[in-house]
Amino acid sequence: MEKEDTIAVFDSGVGGISVLRHLRRLLPGERFLYFGDSANAPYGTRSTGEVRALTLAAAEKLMTIAPLKALVLACNTATAAAVEDLRARWPELIVIGIEPALKVAADHFPGGRVGVMATAVTLREEKFDHLLHRFEGGCTVAKIPAPGLVERIEAGQTQGPQIQALLHGILDPYVGKLDALVLGCTHYPFVSKTIGEILGPGTALLDGGEGTARETRRRLALSGLLENGRGSVTMLNSDPERLALSQKLLEL
Repeated sequence: MEKEDTIAVFDSGVGGISVLRHLRRLLPGERFLYFGDSANAPYGTRSTGEVRALTLAAAEKLMTIAPLKALVLACNTATAAAVEDLRARWPELIVIGIEPALKVAADHFPGGRVGVMATAVTLREEKFDHLLHRFEGGCTVAKIPAPGLVERIEAGQTQGPQIQALLHGILDPYVGKLDALVLGCTHYPFVSKTIGEILGPGTALLDGGEGTARETRRRLALSGLLENGRGSVTMLNSDPERLALSQKLLEL
């Protein structure tokens, strides 16, 4: 691997662009290749086996497009299902996963009430259970599934009456009852404004995107692979109709 090689960023759709924005801010000189698998979204309603197979296939596709020095799984569901398989198959590649920001919540709100809003697959995976057991002694954790939300965001709906109605149905039972809400899907930061309006200023919103970007920079630095070039982003999607939305979300 060389400094000039590419950092691939993968998500089940457009959600991982929220992570890509953090990566660009921390690593402005890098070449990024983003691939969203919107044609098969949402991953959160699929079986673990399906998610694993789709993620491995996406990784193989990305490696045929450009020489890679790192692969960032900007998808909580794909990370939970496939990150260890990816590391085993390509041990020479830097593979960075994302996970719900429970550690941040536990550190900032000891003894507090924390909600984790995520897809059904993420919440049921063994990887999430291990994460939960690490931190649930320091805070009270509520699992909050959000069916239908990824589909709305994939359709380009990040605000408006339909998003408000859907989020009220998910979050109204928790108003005034949470110190923090962990956004456990990379799609969710795109509707954080509405989430914040519903839950109010007394609930902090946390996501793992910034931490994932920091870990990517740390791993590249350890390997001597940080690049200080002109920087670029190439956007791909298994559903070409999502490319215009992808560019719009990147520039928000």
